Amino acid sequence: MSSNNQIQVKQDVFDIVAAKIRHFQQSGELQLPPDYSAANAIKSALLILQDAVDRNKRPVLESCTKNSVASALLAMCTQGLNPAKNQVYFIPYGNKLTCQRSYFGSMAVAKRVDPSIESIDAEVIYAGDTVKYEIIRGKKIITKHEQDFMNIDKSKIVGAYCVVMGIGGEIKNTVLMTIDEIKQAWKQSKMNPVDDRGNIKSSGTHGKFTADMAMKTVINRACKTIINSSSDASILGKVIAEQEAITVIEQVDEQAALEANSTMLDFDDAPTEPVPVAQEERKTQPEETTNPAVTTPEPDPVDFF
Repeated sequence: MSSNNQIQVKQDVFDIVAAKIRHFQQSGELQLPPDYSAANAIKSALLILQDAVDRNKRPVLESCTKNSVASALLAMCTQGLNPAKNQVYFIPYGNKLTCQRSYFGSMAVAKRVDPSIESIDAEVIYAGDTVKYEIIRGKKIITKHEQDFMNIDKSKIVGAYCVVMGIGGEIKNTVLMTIDEIKQAWKQSKMNPVDDRGNIKSSGTHGKFTADMAMKTVINRACKTIINSSSDASILGKVIAEQEAITVIEQVDEQAALEANSTMLDFDDAPTEPVPVAQEERKTQPEETTNPAVTTPEPDPVDFF
């Protein structure tokens, strides 16, 4: 596709998505965050897609249909996500482009669905830590977590948790998972980060950055509960439903999307996102990956056109 043709495709897609967003806003079906610019988000996405290639090294704007590109961008905008903040990944499946939320994007959508959320924090539990919690009316309330610095060792991770806190101090959701439960979630991934004996493969991202990936898993699960419990029946609700249908295993496909983007979209470095940690800041940064592209069955684009 020539440069002029790509420019025309970008302009056509921008006009289509911008017009749809205006229509949804004027009809009252969509309310975007006050600090969110759909136009800027679309422009950022199109800049990324301009140089993006699929697994066959064909430009995405050439190999993917204009309808699917517009649908992916519309899904991004209705969720109030920004690719410049690594809140969304664009994954081509055949000739269809899809957008998938990163775990950071799931946090943003959860806060949008429930504006009373103040913080979403995660932490890893190591062997030797002291963790106590109560169960009150079916909700887990972590009352104590003591950790010795010498306990910190990725080979001794025994679990992880995420706490969603409300503005008034209310604990809205707590997800507490053992390492076996986390591994079981990871086993569903096409990335195969866990071998048949239950060991995390040391050569993969999950092996190199086990603590970060464990926290991403509990964060995604905590956010999913809040997002899916929304009674929003508007366009946002429809897009969230479509998103869940596309993302087969949410805890794992976010990393698969990262791997795919670093290969198919030819980024200089794999996108990294700050993991909110309850007690200390971790400064690990995943290395560039070269794993094969995701081979999940092709979903249909959102039918807005």
